[in-house]
Amino acid sequence: MSNETFTLNVETRERLGTRHSRRLRAAGKLPGIVYGHGHKPVPIAMEAKETQRHLNEGEKVFQLAASGDINGQTVLLKDIQFDYMGTEIVHVDFALVDLNETVEVSLPVNFRGDSVGLKQAGAMLLHPTSEVRVKCRVGDMVDSVELDITNLDVGDAAHASALELPSGFELISDPEDVIALIRIAKVEEEETAEEGEAEGEGAEPEVVGEKKEEGEASAE
Repeated sequence: MSNETFTLNVETRERLGTRHSRRLRAAGKLPGIVYGHGHKPVPIAMEAKETQRHLNEGEKVFQLAASGDINGQTVLLKDIQFDYMGTEIVHVDFALVDLNETVEVSLPVNFRGDSVGLKQAGAMLLHPTSEVRVKCRVGDMVDSVELDITNLDVGDAAHASALELPSGFELISDPEDVIALIRIAKVEEEETAEEGEAEGEGAEPEVVGEKKEEGEASAE
């Protein structure tokens, strides 16, 4: 994890609209917007590959290198818009912030250690909650938070309260949110099979002869 602030090269743009955004993306650019702190929203464009690389690495705070009064400003990633397939980034929103400002953000959870429970045959690690909300200073922002699962055994669950938050961070998510738990996959499969057998045992078989006799009785 790192709290280094990366420089993002951007250019302001005057032309707006869906058609212009498509042209930008076709040229390898990514459209976006910068707003906040009483500043008039500024439409921007940046190199798509460079920006996506930073975003894929979990970066959220950047210093802008641009023309105009947003040059040198610090921004926080606020929103990412994807295409209809949900795979390609088509637009990003940044909010102007101060490095000493306290903000709430969502951070992904990474696991550390080899769980003792996963050494058992059929054991599987479940990850019900993949990210948590925290409050921290912008200048202290990290890419992710960690959870040590070394002592997590079969049947155990680790909650958000067990997360290793950096100094000065406050957990906003429910401390009881389950982050990780270990179950035996074979047991779940056997229970499903047993339930199916129980349903089969409770059903009464169709007696074909009874229907035939009723038909014969009507004929008589």
